[in-house]
Amino acid sequence: MTAYLFTSERLGFRNWTMDDFGQFAQLNADPDVMRHFPKPLTNAESENFFKKLLEHFNTHGYNYFAVEILETVEWIGFIGLAYQEYAADFTPATDIGWRLKKSAWGNGFATEGAKKCLEYAFNHLKIDRIIATCTLQNHNSENVMHKIGMTKMGEFNHPRLADYPDIQRCVWYEIEKESV
Repeated sequence: MTAYLFTSERLGFRNWTMDDFGQFAQLNADPDVMRHFPKPLTNAESENFFKKLLEHFNTHGYNYFAVEILETVEWIGFIGLAYQEYAADFTPATDIGWRLKKSAWGNGFATEGAKKCLEYAFNHLKIDRIIATCTLQNHNSENVMHKIGMTKMGEFNHPRLADYPDIQRCVWYEIEKESV
């Protein structure tokens, strides 16, 4: 049986293992999954991201967690938290984010998982404030932000997307522990 850090009704959340890398790289290489990002990731870029996730967990005790469906133990992507320090009026802050494979879309997994991650962040990790960002075009992610009770705070030009003017403009949302 898989040892999860925590679970929601249908999902299990855990740290990454080396066995996850193949699926992780495949997820990041999918043009549909990555349509709101600069481009799909190469295998080397996914490897770098994967290493950062492991390092982030070792440093902070959380990351964008590997997520599985409890009933089938099928890996469906990631939902979780990342400490962000890029230059913006609302950082440094802990961000919540998700990336799921297409077969998992439309099942409410992102919303269910994000709600559970907020609960974990506020009650277990003792984080008081969580942010979320997405491109202006990413209406599905913005919809999840609404569903989990976050408040739209504004728009900004994401400094990490400066070389990609078509997607540089982003929205940012926030939720504080007291509002949950």
